[in-house]
Amino acid sequence: MLRHFPPVNGAYAHGKRDYFIAAFTFFCVAVCLVTDSNATLEKQNALGVCGWVFLTGLLLGENKEVRMQVIIAIIFATIGEHFASPFMGGYTYRFGNVPAYVPPGHGMVYLTAVALGRSGLFLRYAREIAVFVVLVCGAWSAWGISGYAEQGDYVGALLFCVFLIYLFKGRSPMVYLAAFFITTWLEIIGTAVGTWKWAAIDPVLHLPQGNPPSGVAAWYCLVDAVAMGGAAPLLRALKTVSTRIKPAKSRESAYQGASNE
Repeated sequence: MLRHFPPVNGAYAHGKRDYFIAAFTFFCVAVCLVTDSNATLEKQNALGVCGWVFLTGLLLGENKEVRMQVIIAIIFATIGEHFASPFMGGYTYRFGNVPAYVPPGHGMVYLTAVALGRSGLFLRYAREIAVFVVLVCGAWSAWGISGYAEQGDYVGALLFCVFLIYLFKGRSPMVYLAAFFITTWLEIIGTAVGTWKWAAIDPVLHLPQGNPPSGVAAWYCLVDAVAMGGAAPLLRALKTVSTRIKPAKSRESAYQGASNE
């Protein structure tokens, strides 16, 4: 049974701001991916600069824990991008690289999932949204293995099962539901305009996969789970280090003062 989702790690609903974050990210994703479909490498880098500026602005209204979650999401997702794309070849970008806008883009996508997950709309209609997502993604996955799809998608079906585990057993189901919407949006646009292409055969599982795989949201749920699980411990560790450094600096200053006398 889907649980009602409390405020994300202490972050409370910000009303209209949550919807602005989501709308702004959906818009930026579409513009960025369509622009990159025929852009030069220089323009791609410029999109990356814009991404960092936009992400920084969106984070100004968030608390420390959400900011730390975004940082962790960016680091983890960027490492995963380099491993899955240039190294493994699970999907390939136009220039065979990881575009400069991808790291800040992951930050904006994660923040959008958090914002929608804590929004009044998602909290009020949690079960209805969950049913919609499960039915849509389930039908998409079933089509991929039915034999009627142009490109088989057994990997997508497996990922859909993983997504269900996140949704019904994970600690933040509303964030995962929100991740489905933003990630499906970016994957469909990105593959449709040729910004990247998924390999027909997954290089690890050696199974057919769609372009994009139907359950691709599961990969983003992993990023979300790592970000939410790692933020609080990392903040506590940083606080501990800070409290230990301050007394040491105070003793050093006192010693220097005594020496000068």
